[in-house]
Amino acid sequence: MPPRKPLPFDPIAEARRQWTAHGWGETADGMAAITSLMRAQQIVLGRVDEVLRPFELTFARYEVLMLLLFSREGRLPLNRIGVRLQVHPTSVTSAVDRLETRGHVRRIPHPTDRRAILAEITDEGRTTALAATEKLNGTVFADLGLPEGGIDTLVGLLNEMRRTAGDF
Repeated sequence: MPPRKPLPFDPIAEARRQWTAHGWGETADGMAAITSLMRAQQIVLGRVDEVLRPFELTFARYEVLMLLLFSREGRLPLNRIGVRLQVHPTSVTSAVDRLETRGHVRRIPHPTDRRAILAEITDEGRTTALAATEKLNGTVFADLGLPEGGIDTLVGLLNEMRRTAGDF
């Protein structure tokens, strides 16, 4: 998809102005903040998807691989993956299904709990996770387009928002 031409104005600033003009001035700042956050998420997700596409990964599947890569033994119960990634069990099952189909993980029985299944990263999964990480580090994570100190400020603000919402 060819890059789109930038707009000659900031549509979120215009929405904020309209919000105020229509009598919702007390919430215009919040609307602009949420809309900006959502648009930033779209931009970042687009960049991440572009990098992960050649690896046939989504960000959710990449997160599962990295969680397994960072785990002590390279394997975790499916329910623990869901808790750590803060996603519904169905999402974990779907991600693990896709990763298993690609040969990146395998399901194995839990050694002490017959009711639990573990997802275990394979050598192929390790190789893919590390290659994807190298590409993400070089093309996405290294330059978010923020000024000096902006990343720390952004992470701090988002952490506060998440904490206030009961995320942790």
